[in-house]
Amino acid sequence: MKKVAILVDVQNVYYTTREKYHSSFDYNQFWYVATQDRQVIQANAYAISSKDPKQRQFHHILRGVGFDVKLKPFIQRRDGSCKGDWDVGIALDAFELAADVDLIVLVSGDGDFEILVERIQEKFSKEVEVYGVPGLTAQHLIDVADRFIPITEDFLLNK
Repeated sequence: MKKVAILVDVQNVYYTTREKYHSSFDYNQFWYVATQDRQVIQANAYAISSKDPKQRQFHHILRGVGFDVKLKPFIQRRDGSCKGDWDVGIALDAFELAADVDLIVLVSGDGDFEILVERIQEKFSKEVEVYGVPGLTAQHLIDVADRFIPITEDFLLNK
């Protein structure tokens, strides 16, 4: 069995599935597919912390699926702009985990991860599988991935 690390950019998946499908990502279905005949060494879901009971329940559900939920505060700047992404944290974790696994599973369409994928492939000679929403996943990220698995209706709640 291949040893895998799964890294999910929760905000990216939430917004892209909502934009394209007006629906939500089914983390249970994803887990079932992504872990078939694989040994999960680490599974992280990167999200924004919230006092909202629905968000806290969602984080609890992710833990129930099998994810270690990593939370970061949502930052509202004085100028009204917001910040709440996990790109650096995901990249650092992926790079550190790459030494201990056969495969990195990245769930994000963010093109900023292109260089991360290339570096993992070059430095560790490891495969990187990317799950992303078609049309909302950076083409360069798709091109560098060893495998691109499109998030389609099969990975959505309320299909």
